[in-house]
Amino acid sequence: MEKIFKDLNEAQKDAVKTVDGPLLILAGAGSGKTKTITSRLAYLLNLGIDPANTLTLTFTNKAANEMRQRALSLIDDNIYPPLLCTFHKFGLLFLKFYIQELGRSNNFVIIDTDDKKRILKSFEVDLPLSLISSEISRYKNSLIEPEIAIDSAQLPSFKKIATTYKKYQDYLKEKNLVDFDDLLALTYTILDQNNELCKEVSQRYQYIMVDEYQDTNHLQYMLIKKLCYLHNNICVVGDDDQSIYGWRGANIKNIIEFPNHFSNTKVIKLEKNYRSTKQILKAANSLIEHNRNRLGKKLEAVVGQGKPIEIYKSKDENEEATKIAKKIKELLDCGVDPKEIAVLFRINALSRSLEDGLNKAKIPYKLVGAVRFYERSEIKDIISYLRIIANPHDDFSLKRVINRPKRGIGKVTYEKLQKAAYENKMSIISYLLNVSDEELIALVGKKNYKTLKEFIDGLLLLKSIANESLYKFIDEIENIFGLRKYYENLPDGMERVLNIDEFYGVFRDFVKQNPQCLLDDFLNELSLQSDQDQIDEESISIMSIHASKGLEFKYLFVIGLEEGFFPLIGDGSDIEEERRLGYVAITRAKEELVLSYAKSRFYKGKRADLIKSRFLKEAGLCEGSLSIEKSTHFKKGDLVKHKIFGIGRVVGVSKVGKEFKLAINFGGQKRDILASFIERL
Repeated sequence: MEKIFKDLNEAQKDAVKTVDGPLLILAGAGSGKTKTITSRLAYLLNLGIDPANTLTLTFTNKAANEMRQRALSLIDDNIYPPLLCTFHKFGLLFLKFYIQELGRSNNFVIIDTDDKKRILKSFEVDLPLSLISSEISRYKNSLIEPEIAIDSAQLPSFKKIATTYKKYQDYLKEKNLVDFDDLLALTYTILDQNNELCKEVSQRYQYIMVDEYQDTNHLQYMLIKKLCYLHNNICVVGDDDQSIYGWRGANIKNIIEFPNHFSNTKVIKLEKNYRSTKQILKAANSLIEHNRNRLGKKLEAVVGQGKPIEIYKSKDENEEATKIAKKIKELLDCGVDPKEIAVLFRINALSRSLEDGLNKAKIPYKLVGAVRFYERSEIKDIISYLRIIANPHDDFSLKRVINRPKRGIGKVTYEKLQKAAYENKMSIISYLLNVSDEELIALVGKKNYKTLKEFIDGLLLLKSIANESLYKFIDEIENIFGLRKYYENLPDGMERVLNIDEFYGVFRDFVKQNPQCLLDDFLNELSLQSDQDQIDEESISIMSIHASKGLEFKYLFVIGLEEGFFPLIGDGSDIEEERRLGYVAITRAKEELVLSYAKSRFYKGKRADLIKSRFLKEAGLCEGSLSIEKSTHFKKGDLVKHKIFGIGRVVGVSKVGKEFKLAINFGGQKRDILASFIERL
């Protein structure tokens, strides 16, 4: 036992020794959460509890493997390893034994995301596949059956999705297929329908632990309730202040209301922070205290006072990138390990100027958990359009965009064009410009003939405009081909549209600085920016705040601290999640922290004046009043759009201080959102 309690503080020891009954370990950032939960598991096994009677659930295989290794290092070699796995691995193991309870065979096949989209595509629904796929996942993780989804859908698009959901589920059952969400949804269904089996499983797993409980969704919460049906020996570990996945379905109420869900809950707070300095924690505590929807705790630094947090104020994103690159260069020249340096941002679109600045300073970097700006699908689409306008013989770029946005030119039609162009020793566009109408109709049919003619006419018009005015050209490319509109209708459309706007801004900026430039000049400049050599030496890290969760760095920079960028959303619940993101960002820093904001950035493709983020003031780092643009011209019945939740209808309007709050029905789900973050359709 001595090995288990070595280096644990009093709160951690208390958590480890609490064996029976519901236990909530509220573990602040850098407070030794993993050490505590693995020590508790080892303690249970050393008490003589059968490993087969324990179940520890995590969210990632990496976390499960790390915890398993730590726990095994604390127990005797003769103790059988306990079941420690992800939620979905548990679901798979369960279904292999019990799926026959649903009249299905246990030789089912698990399909991946691509398989799922291929099946959905076969139903020929005129909605984006990614939207249908994400909505079906939402239904399953909310335990909404297809029939209920169909009955509750109010908008025509959601009625189509719900109907497709039923067809999809029927198809999976017929072919004995299971998707990722089914691993948990079917497990819950079996336990819910068979009370005796539920008791049997609960009796088997008498001691249950759940890591990162703040990230659980409704389905996972309901499944946990079933698993501890008989005993309530449930220990969850998490931090309500680090709940940042609401957009992915995580429900912060699961952790905040845990003491209400499980009576006689013991709450233990781990508040000693072994990562950050007092200066850093002071800012983090000050910021998060502005949230109302939290259990409440205050991190205490074990390490020293540390250096004051620096605030960088820049005139624009380019100056910001230059300042940060200069500071990083100084750190590297002083011998700082590049792995100890990171730059974080709220939205991926902000990485563009940062990447440019690091490239110019010849600082090697790796973009973690995302694709480099110029390699993102939507950006490559726009660049491909520019390339075929500049060079009509570029068949490689044409292949990428001839059916994007979708215009009915599929693989078969493209291959016919490719073959005909090759036989005539021409590029495809040259062939389309020279072939007779009769020949083209015979080759591709009347419908595709008309589409191709419109496509070519658009390219020719843009070529003409580019020769006259590149500044006007970038507006017209959007008017003619509508890539921005195409991408904004996808589930991740907001992020993609922000990237497109950023690119359009880069184009306008280049033309403004080079009034006599040609389209080729811009494309050549892009090649220099995006073709950074792949250097083998160690790199600094740049990533979104979401991707940084669980990581730590001695030297940390956070950029883009302006209203509209960070915080990004502003309705009553979303602003608290944005603030939790700020808390997560600050608590990644160990020794030195730089927070940066710019007075202007490209926003929606145009340069906009910005206000520094309210979070700087809330963290006690600067003074100044902040204002939010008001929007009051909404009424009940208006059809509106939100960047994340999509299209909905206003069902109520109320005033909150100087703002107006709208009650909006999004496909059967009602949400309250500030009017300034809503667009009328």
